[in-house]
This record gives sequence, C-alpha cells and structure tokens, in this order.
Amino acid sequence: MTGKVEIREIDEAGIAECYAIRPETRTREEGYFERCFAEHQEGHRRLYIADCGGTPAGYAHLVFTPNYRPFRKMNIPEIQDLFVAPDFRQQGIGAALVAHCEAAARLRGYGEIGIGVGLYRDYGAAQRLYVRRGYLPDGAGVVYENEQVTPGEMRAVDDFLCLKLVKRLS
Repeated sequence: MTGKVEIREIDEAGIAECYAIRPETRTREEGYFERCFAEHQEGHRRLYIADCGGTPAGYAHLVFTPNYRPFRKMNIPEIQDLFVAPDFRQQGIGAALVAHCEAAARLRGYGEIGIGVGLYRDYGAAQRLYVRRGYLPDGAGVVYENEQVTPGEMRAVDDFLCLKLVKRLS
C-alpha cells in the first residue's frame, strides 16, 4: 500500500473528488454525484470516500432502501457503486471501503448487508474480494437492472447484469 487508507463521509467538496476519482461518470448520468450527495444529506444513503496518502482514491455508497426488491423487502442495505481509481487498485482500498460499509450497517442495527457484482472479467477482482469477505449469492440468480433474468431470456453482458450477494453481520 502506498499510504494509509482513511475513509470519510462525503461533504460538498467531495462531489468534485468523486468525479476526479471516476471522471467517465460525467458521461453516463448527468448530475450523478450531486444526486447521491442529496440522498446522503437526506439520510437515504451514506457515501464514503477513501483517501490514500491524502489523495482521494475510491468511494462506495451504502444505500438503505435499494432498488433491488428482495433487499428492500428484507430490510437489507446494499453497498453500491464501489469504485477504486485504477492507480490505487490492489492496495486494499476496496476491502477497506467494504469493511467500512459493513461496520456502518452493523452500527445502524442491520443484521445483513447486500452487494451486487458484475459477471464479466472486469469484475473479477471484486468477485474474489466479496467471496473472501464472506458474501454468498442471495439465491435469486442473475439480475439485470435489479430485475431477475428468466431462463432463456437474452440480456447484454454489461454493467447492469449482475449477481446479488448477501453477508450476515454478526
């Protein structure tokens, strides 16, 4: 690791930091981090930024009422949009962000936490990280945009195709 990882909640200045960590987000959804910051202020989510040696290196969201119906129905918060900047990968930052979200959920009294992971090669490191941390498939199979994919249904293998995982917080 190049420096100590410190995790903090976003403030208004953190919006620009998130765009700096992941600049391509600007082209995906206009105002994405502004919307997330507003939800953070309203208490619907927590948005955490990881600093490594004083430089913003990654972020993660802890969402208390996720769009994925099974998690929402069972009152399971979900870690979403976990991202570590390419120059900071393989340094434990993703694991630190996941651990921080787990601790925050536990402090709020949740007994389980969820996360979704993509199915193609770019998500290989995340898949291994979640398994090492004790996450297991939720048993609903593959989902696309938070909706279950039925047998024989054709879906693109992209960022919206994923497997939902859960972990018991004991």
